[in-house]
Amino acid sequence: MAAGHPDKICDQISDAIVDAALSVDSKSRVAIETLVTTNRIVLAGEVTCRKSLEYAQIARNVIKSLGYTNGLYNFSYKSPMSIYIHEQSPDIAAGVDTGGAGDQGMMFGYACRETPEFMPLPIILAHRLVERMDHVREQNILPYLRPDGKSEVKVAYKNGKPIAVEHIVLAVPHDPKKTNSQVKRDLIKNVIRPVLESYEYSLPKNVVLNGTGKWEIGGPASDTGVTGRKIIVDTYGAYARHGGGCFSGKDPTKVDRSAAYACRYIAKNIVAAGLTDRCEVRVAYVIGHREPIAKSVETFGTEKKSQKTIDSFAWNLLDLSVSGILSGLNLRRPIYRETARYGHFGRNGFPWELVLQ
Repeated sequence: MAAGHPDKICDQISDAIVDAALSVDSKSRVAIETLVTTNRIVLAGEVTCRKSLEYAQIARNVIKSLGYTNGLYNFSYKSPMSIYIHEQSPDIAAGVDTGGAGDQGMMFGYACRETPEFMPLPIILAHRLVERMDHVREQNILPYLRPDGKSEVKVAYKNGKPIAVEHIVLAVPHDPKKTNSQVKRDLIKNVIRPVLESYEYSLPKNVVLNGTGKWEIGGPASDTGVTGRKIIVDTYGAYARHGGGCFSGKDPTKVDRSAAYACRYIAKNIVAAGLTDRCEVRVAYVIGHREPIAKSVETFGTEKKSQKTIDSFAWNLLDLSVSGILSGLNLRRPIYRETARYGHFGRNGFPWELVLQ
């Protein structure tokens, strides 16, 4: 999803509020949902922070930065806004205050050897394509493109390994003065080829732009957006399991977020250490409890060492208590808005992506 996709607008607003809260109070509790639709912005949820925050200004700054400044889009940073935010439930706070998990459920992390980022090839290509598509719009290389956009990539596998990119689908709104065929040629030259070449793959015969043949106005006026609706896009593109909880809008005491990051960190380091070619790390937590009630490592038959060796390596990488994850990955800081576009994994700069030497 492009950064200007309605759901990703919401994720970025929610995470900008998380960052703002953590900037003034590292122990802030945040659970924020954002909704955007035609000329309307709605914020709702819970924030406990020692300083009041300018929610409306935070949201408007995000929307403006994403290019929604033209009234033609029927949505902009000036659109009317409703705010329904209160403090966290004292029943939840009672468990979190003593170091317990801020939620319950299952979390997963995954890594493989398909790409330098230790990510599945289809999802990393999909993210790089929309990231590049946003870049050429923002840098006026293709100034006729408009905010919003999607990508989809089909990859052929043989014996469990990618061998070719077979199909690429891009969707992006643009000035109607440009024909769909011209936009397609420009995107192949400026977006698709550079991305594929960086991963040493060739242009496929099948490239589709805007499946209906026309897309002029994107954004919330075309498709209502809500925080947390792109959890598979945010992770591994359905290549690995997901516990069901979204990341954006939540402070790191919510294990939906922090434990998923911890699992990715462990899985990536297991693969990077040469212990296996594919790895999925699984944990489960109970609200208010400090330690996971379950944890395991799956290697899908690609292990190079014994399961005992892999387990020992995994569980010595990081303390999986809630406080252990928060301190071990240094998560009580404002680093989250950048996670809310182009995927939470496979991008340098986040602590859960660090590979130990």
